[in-house]
Amino acid sequence: MKKRLTITINKLNPSELSKVNTDCLVLGLNSDKTLNKYANELNKVSGGSIKKLQNKQFLKSDIGATGNLAAPQGIKSDLVYLIGIGKTKDKLSMEKAKSILSSMVNSILGTKAKSASIVLPDISIDGQDKNWLIQQLSFLAENQSYTYDAKINKKDKKVITLKKLNVFISSSPSSANRKSLKIGQAIGRGSNTAKDFGNLPGNICTPSYLGTQSKAAAKKYKNLKCKVLGEKEMEKIGMHCLLSVGNGSAQESKLVILEYSGGKKGDQPHVLVGKGITFDTGGISLKPGAAMDEMKFDMCGAASVISTIQVMAELKIPLNVVAVVASAENMPGSKATKPGDVVKTLSGQTVEILNTDAEGRLVLADALTYIKRFNPKTVTDVATLTGACIIALGHATSGLMSNNDRHANDLYEAGLKSQDKAWRLPIWDIYQKDLNSNFADIANIGGRAGTITAACFLSRFTKDYEWAHLDVAGTAHVGGLAKGASGRPVPLLSQFLIDKA
Repeated sequence: MKKRLTITINKLNPSELSKVNTDCLVLGLNSDKTLNKYANELNKVSGGSIKKLQNKQFLKSDIGATGNLAAPQGIKSDLVYLIGIGKTKDKLSMEKAKSILSSMVNSILGTKAKSASIVLPDISIDGQDKNWLIQQLSFLAENQSYTYDAKINKKDKKVITLKKLNVFISSSPSSANRKSLKIGQAIGRGSNTAKDFGNLPGNICTPSYLGTQSKAAAKKYKNLKCKVLGEKEMEKIGMHCLLSVGNGSAQESKLVILEYSGGKKGDQPHVLVGKGITFDTGGISLKPGAAMDEMKFDMCGAASVISTIQVMAELKIPLNVVAVVASAENMPGSKATKPGDVVKTLSGQTVEILNTDAEGRLVLADALTYIKRFNPKTVTDVATLTGACIIALGHATSGLMSNNDRHANDLYEAGLKSQDKAWRLPIWDIYQKDLNSNFADIANIGGRAGTITAACFLSRFTKDYEWAHLDVAGTAHVGGLAKGASGRPVPLLSQFLIDKA
């Protein structure tokens, strides 16, 4: 994982703020007539400029509103940004608090500042404390500093000049404060690693590439090891369902296994399974040509689990974790699987292929059977699985389905805490009948509730353990002019595992 920023946390008295030597200084400003102690100090030394700006721009303004002072009188910083933090006694939601922190970071990144300082806002947050603020701020600073370094058009490349960020608080940083800073930055780096995987073109990021990069990660971290199965090994153990997806491609399908041993020997591991379709044409059931280039993002589930397990290794979380990536390229060709074909899964169940574009569930089915050998404590699979999930939940929220209420709730709570949210959908028995087949044990598509029936399909292979499915079709990447991977759900997965330690 690439470290983009050096982030420190230190105590700073209000009287010292005007003397801070930094390219850009950022602090919160209330939307009532009150000045907090830091704003009040700057107001004194600047001849009332802070109060003037508050009266002119911030009174009754929205949370996250911005204003700035260039080369302000009596202040050593070249540029001061003021960010609206609401009224003095407001109790803010986590979502609003995150928007404030995001505005603080973005105000800096919009400049050419190499060093910057942020005064942690003194705000009351529903259900969270200062440590949550610190973790979120360090995460956002790292995450929002991302640039796609492999971009070919260097001329138009967005350049982030910020190298050092100081976070100031009113008391001496505790060990918990420093830990929260470290956790947030590590998760941000993990999220950026997932973006890098997702943004690479399909001719570079192949199943083999995911394997070699995972092996490189295992060499970097002491308690991380990697094994990669090729097609011959998978054929030998009976993973015909996964292999059927890559039949039409010249790229070899791979199963990547990463094991992190941070917990006690013999402790059951938490297992993450990622869909790694490095390019999805739809196969014989060919997709429309428009926006097909975005099908390189169909491996974002794999990217997230590879990145999350590196976050665990980076932070030395006392937990055993396994990440498994089921990877293939879905292409049409003379050897490609056809609609109507029947394939046998590693579990022994047979599947009638009605649509070759419902391929993610096929690679996951064999992976979810394979991981039983680890005797998992919990299993969470991650996949850009269905367009129907975007119809149901849009691009803000991932779909969550599970065979265990406790596991589902833990993921939901981790999503709220990390602000990488997921919402639970049902997988009741009434939907299972939509997968009936006249020619096999199960069909690979069925019914109008596409997100739910896809999860129902996966549930046929997860009866022996606590399992949850995250459909990140709408959250793992964005399209249009802002096209690119989001790095989600690395924050959710990381927070879930940290909370389990």
